[in-house]
Amino acid sequence: MKIDTLPIPKQLRDTYLKNGIEELYPPQEECVNAGLFERKNILAAIPTASGKTLIAETAMQKEISEGGKCLYIVPLKALAAEKYEDFSGKSVKVGIATGDPDQRDEYLGRYDIIVATSEKTDSLLRNKSEWLKSVSLLVVDEIHLIGDESRGATLEMVIAKLRYLNPDMQIIGLSATMGNPEKLAAWLDAKLITSEWRPVDLKEGVYHQGAIHFHGSERILETPKKDDDLNLMLDTIAEGGQCLVFVSSRRSAEAFAKRAASALKKESPELDKYSEIIEKADTTQSGKTLSLSVKKGAAFHHAGLPRAAREAVETGFRKGDIAVISSTPTLAAGLNLPARRVIIRDYTRYESGYGMQSIPVMEYRQMAGRAGRPRLDPYGEAVLIAKEKDDIDRLFEEFIDAPAEDISSQCKNEKELRGHLLALIASGFAKNIDEVTGFMAKSFYASQKSVTKMLDRKIKNALDFLKKSGLIESDGTEISPTMFGSLSSKLYLDPESALMIKNALIERDSDFSAFGMLHLLCMTPDMFRFYLKASDEKLVDSVISERGDELFSEELCEEFFAAIKTALVAEEWMSEVPEDTICEHFSIGAGDIHAVVENLRWLIHAASRICHEFTPSFDKEMSDLEIRVTHGVKEELIPLISLKGIGRVRARRLLNRGYDSPAALLKADENELIGILGAVITKNILQQAGKKTGLKKQREEIEEIAEITETKKEEAEVLKKPQASLFDFGG
Repeated sequence: MKIDTLPIPKQLRDTYLKNGIEELYPPQEECVNAGLFERKNILAAIPTASGKTLIAETAMQKEISEGGKCLYIVPLKALAAEKYEDFSGKSVKVGIATGDPDQRDEYLGRYDIIVATSEKTDSLLRNKSEWLKSVSLLVVDEIHLIGDESRGATLEMVIAKLRYLNPDMQIIGLSATMGNPEKLAAWLDAKLITSEWRPVDLKEGVYHQGAIHFHGSERILETPKKDDDLNLMLDTIAEGGQCLVFVSSRRSAEAFAKRAASALKKESPELDKYSEIIEKADTTQSGKTLSLSVKKGAAFHHAGLPRAAREAVETGFRKGDIAVISSTPTLAAGLNLPARRVIIRDYTRYESGYGMQSIPVMEYRQMAGRAGRPRLDPYGEAVLIAKEKDDIDRLFEEFIDAPAEDISSQCKNEKELRGHLLALIASGFAKNIDEVTGFMAKSFYASQKSVTKMLDRKIKNALDFLKKSGLIESDGTEISPTMFGSLSSKLYLDPESALMIKNALIERDSDFSAFGMLHLLCMTPDMFRFYLKASDEKLVDSVISERGDELFSEELCEEFFAAIKTALVAEEWMSEVPEDTICEHFSIGAGDIHAVVENLRWLIHAASRICHEFTPSFDKEMSDLEIRVTHGVKEELIPLISLKGIGRVRARRLLNRGYDSPAALLKADENELIGILGAVITKNILQQAGKKTGLKKQREEIEEIAEITETKKEEAEVLKKPQASLFDFGG
């Protein structure tokens, strides 16, 4: 089927043709024949790189041309940014929603396509964003994650709520291969499209002692190195390909990149450029290792890296400058980074209570699916590494020939169900027990066999917990949220988190501790925690013995100890300890610090709202803590950090020169401030300081200096440019 026969806007068709896309792939054509452009629901469970994004984009553009609005849901913020770039610049208005969880973000309603994570969409639903009622086409990318333990229930409830709001809405589900796609298709009332077709042939095999074993054939490799993973990498690069190597841990990813860099020893100005970007973005030891590795053509990629470093690695790999990336499985979850050969070196990982366990087949498929760059590679190879000869047949049986696992609803988890039932009640989807039961009867969970009685019991248990916790109240069959329940839902807090915060604040009464609050928030179900290593035990023990009276919680459990380490990271950050020192101190990455700050910023904001309702005497302490964690500053910098344009570095410079407040800045010598901040920033902050203090000190002199400075800058820029000659004008 030709692109120019599709009922899509001309500009999109021209864009595809310009990029060499003239004909649909077979799975794409199947979707069209199944009613993609007739607003039929579609579930496309097809391999990676078989054109799922084009299926969605063509349907969305047609829907928009007919006056519709589209919502595109993704699992990760990084994937949201990637899709936002993909859809932008094609004559439709594209918005992205990944921000604070308690905002309505009504401005998003002006866009034709809104790209959002499932959690952000859930938050918008809880906060009753009106524009969601006008969504006429919903696309859910990676819809198989409805079976994921950590985010599956949220995705399921988001889909169910949007269907409730918009009964005539078209749904397109995009998925990797799963074991029971027909079950999900039946729940969505969708036509199921399955296929094994790929634009680049995928060969799957097992490497052992110099040979890759495929079904019915072998490929013999040269083995210049003693390490199997390096030999596989060098073989691919020698024939012009690139490599992805999946390992089980960050440490392994970094170690492989160092070995790969030593083996490659590439040199180029482009690699030097990426290396410099990374060196500036990440001053930790991990960042230095990455910078040096990239300089020689190898890189690693994991969540511990700051965003700028990850983006440099991704860009360098997409452009073909970086030859190999070693990564933890996070890279396989959605980012579009295909390679000639994918090496799955580590196919087991440690699980608490179970020891080393094999990764799921679906996870293997996600990794293997990255093999083969369309229009660049003649084939793709996914290779597992066998440690013993007997492992060859086992790895074929366990991964390559095995069917993908079935997915199941995660609403079976009662703790997950509590928060989602509270959200149903608080946002008006259900006002009595019958409506709660009726809504859940339409869930994916209820569509599975033999769960009706179990679902009723789980609903009753969850509602009992919410009522006992003071989050809902009922009068017979009628149910309504309490003020506390409504606030908790809008703040996107797990009910257990909200209850922990409220109870701790009330019990603490008048004795506030910043570190104690950080520790409490790090104990909540909504906060991730760092793993404790053997080297952390002495540090944690010393905190308990020396600072135990600061802690809001005394519940000695695994979460309690891990929360101490996580809270200490945040405390050092807001004590202005340099990032590289924090990373070395706790054996973490710069990206981990940023993740802690981002998560805690939201939780402190939420806790502040609860605090205002139940213990308003702590309002100032909570407000100060939010500012300090957000900006990474000591308490003494709070007055200065409140001025826009002043970050932690500039604030510290000002304080070191004796300026500790907006009022002090108004009394300062203007020329000295310009020397510290520059003319434009000085003018701006003095205007802010005047408004904050209510003082009306004249600033004509500073404005005049600022104008003169800007004029000189402009003149200097003109002089830098090559001057035109008569020959430029044909004279």
